[in-house]
Amino acid sequence: MNLLYKGLSLLVSLVGGMLAVKLFNRVWTKAVGEEHAPADARDPERNWRDVLLAAAAQGAVYGLVKAATRRAAVQSVRKDLRRFPERRIREAREDRVLAGHRRR
Repeated sequence: MNLLYKGLSLLVSLVGGMLAVKLFNRVWTKAVGEEHAPADARDPERNWRDVLLAAAAQGAVYGLVKAATRRAAVQSVRKDLRRFPERRIREAREDRVLAGHRRR
């Protein structure tokens, strides 16, 4: 189960990353009209607006795709195996609390 879940998570992460890049490029092209977003914030040819807008859009798109792909992977494992890696999630939560990362 654990090996299957890790393999599925890796595959979903790779596909999600490719999907996020394509989605971001499409959003950027429609929003700004340029084919490519600023690749480097240190580029002197780009203005502040473009760099910050690109960073915000990338973060939003990548966060959305990351959440969606993780959720899809967990639901797939739950559906296929009728089991959910609850013990691992519970342990991760306990580790965060012990490390001082509490929800607020």
